[in-house]
Amino acid sequence: MAVTNLRPDTLASPRPPARGKAGSRPGARRGRRRWGYALTVAVFLLPSLIPLLAFVIGPMLSAAWTSLHQWNLIGDMKWVGFDNYAHLVSDPGTQQAFLHTLYYIVGYLPLVYVGGLSLALALNARLKGRALLRGVYFLPVVTSWVVVALVWRWLLNPSVGVVNYVLGLVGIDGPGWWTDPAWSMPSIILASAWKDLGFVMVILLAGLQTINQDLYEAAEIDGAGWWRRLFSITLPMLSPSTFFVIVLSLINGFQVFDQVYVMTGGGPNNSSQVVVQQVYDLTFRYGQAGMASALSWLLFLVILVVTLVQFYGQKKWVNYA
Repeated sequence: MAVTNLRPDTLASPRPPARGKAGSRPGARRGRRRWGYALTVAVFLLPSLIPLLAFVIGPMLSAAWTSLHQWNLIGDMKWVGFDNYAHLVSDPGTQQAFLHTLYYIVGYLPLVYVGGLSLALALNARLKGRALLRGVYFLPVVTSWVVVALVWRWLLNPSVGVVNYVLGLVGIDGPGWWTDPAWSMPSIILASAWKDLGFVMVILLAGLQTINQDLYEAAEIDGAGWWRRLFSITLPMLSPSTFFVIVLSLINGFQVFDQVYVMTGGGPNNSSQVVVQQVYDLTFRYGQAGMASALSWLLFLVILVVTLVQFYGQKKWVNYA
């Protein structure tokens, strides 16, 4: 067999892999690609990122800085450190405002959820004109809070209101509603629940339509009645939608303001004074912007803690199957 002549250059060690155009290694090229991808994502997010920075994160940081000062919105700021926070924590008025806010949430949340669930169950059935009814019940959601609050202020007027007039027809002496310290917060709760029923209804209705109907058919074959199917199938399978509604409702409940400002202004005798109403009063009535900013951050921390607790606890009762 003939032996092929080997040239010296063919016996040399293999050459290292070629580098890129700029002599960079593959790891460096991957790093540049990642930065390029991140830059591309940032460019596409700019239309949303700029308003977020300008109108949410920026004001929050500004409020945090203001909360460490004494400021009347006109003169120079005076550094006071955490004195504003210490004063608010021990202030009876602030404690009362938080209690009124909790009172509102405790009354509002069950009412709006049970009412929204009832509407969702009714409109999930095969009814004539249910599309029209869904639009009618959702209409208050897109209505201005000022308009809704003014309408309910008139409806609950102790003297000429429709509600007390109807109660009088059946022999019931209507309460003073928003003019009575004992009924001012229930008046706000009633108006708030009425306005938000449509939103809760839409969320729960969407959840109902994702439940497998085979489960209901199997339950009926086993002899399960309507209530049994509700508690054993509907509510467990509706738990993700319920969790979403509860989280949003609690966040909105802690920030209740518009209806309070229009219907009662925090009165009578501060019986409906809530936290955000107090923030408004501290800023624009009493010229204590630093105190108001500190109260805003206290409210933010409370909402954050409550939301984190909910997300932690959802593992025990929310069914995502």
